[in-house]
Amino acid sequence: MHVEPTLREPVLVLAFGGWNDAGDSATTVVRYVDAAIHSVPLAEIDADEFFDFTVRRPEVIQRPAPKRIRIGDSGVGEYESGAQGSPRERVIVWPHTEFRYGSIDETREIITGIGAEPHLRWGHYCDSVLDLCRRLGVARVYLLGAYQADVVYSQPVQVTGFATREEELTELAVTASDYQGPTGVIGVLGARFEEEGIPVVSLWAGLPHYINATPNPRGALALLQKLAHCLELQVDDQPLQASAAEFEEKINKLVASDPELSEYVRQLKKREFAN
Repeated sequence: MHVEPTLREPVLVLAFGGWNDAGDSATTVVRYVDAAIHSVPLAEIDADEFFDFTVRRPEVIQRPAPKRIRIGDSGVGEYESGAQGSPRERVIVWPHTEFRYGSIDETREIITGIGAEPHLRWGHYCDSVLDLCRRLGVARVYLLGAYQADVVYSQPVQVTGFATREEELTELAVTASDYQGPTGVIGVLGARFEEEGIPVVSLWAGLPHYINATPNPRGALALLQKLAHCLELQVDDQPLQASAAEFEEKINKLVASDPELSEYVRQLKKREFAN
């Protein structure tokens, strides 16, 4: 924990990169919310217990060296440490889970969580997330994800999901998911939250599997609009709408230039019409 604020029945919004996040759609939404609420660091889950670093390796990045304070004849000033020119320092970035928080208005706060899906000890990992929720009095959790599916790329992105209170899906015009099969950490966390008595809404964007493009702003936009409605959050989604329109135009050109892909899409449309 970086800080221990007193929050008023905050909600938690969670997304994980990787298997749960086709086109980086879910994690893009969390970053968008962070920007909208001007979130600040809250806590993080250390990577050591939960990752196989030969599968997801830490990264080395270079960033400007920190400025140092110097007191000289002319007074107090700043100077760059390191070699002359453009000093840099090498930093190791680990695949941790980061939590941030901010206010929607004077009476409501949001906690956001974003990270890579852990490889190991999912039970213990979920315990860590639940412990955070208990300490801060989280009242509701929103889980975001995106998956690849047999969908027509030019149709509006379909959002499916589940909710502790099923009427919420109807209010959101979200189709209840009937998926059965392998799940990710989001599915496991969703079950644990419900066992703990914390209401959950899980929203998933379905993206075309034959368009392997990341990021996919159309998926992010669909999730953001549903989430904003849930949270009654005023957010400027115009930049994301512009990115989604530009993305769709590029995909239109790509499909039109590829006869095999065009035929595949045509067959998908016929199948959809038949259903």
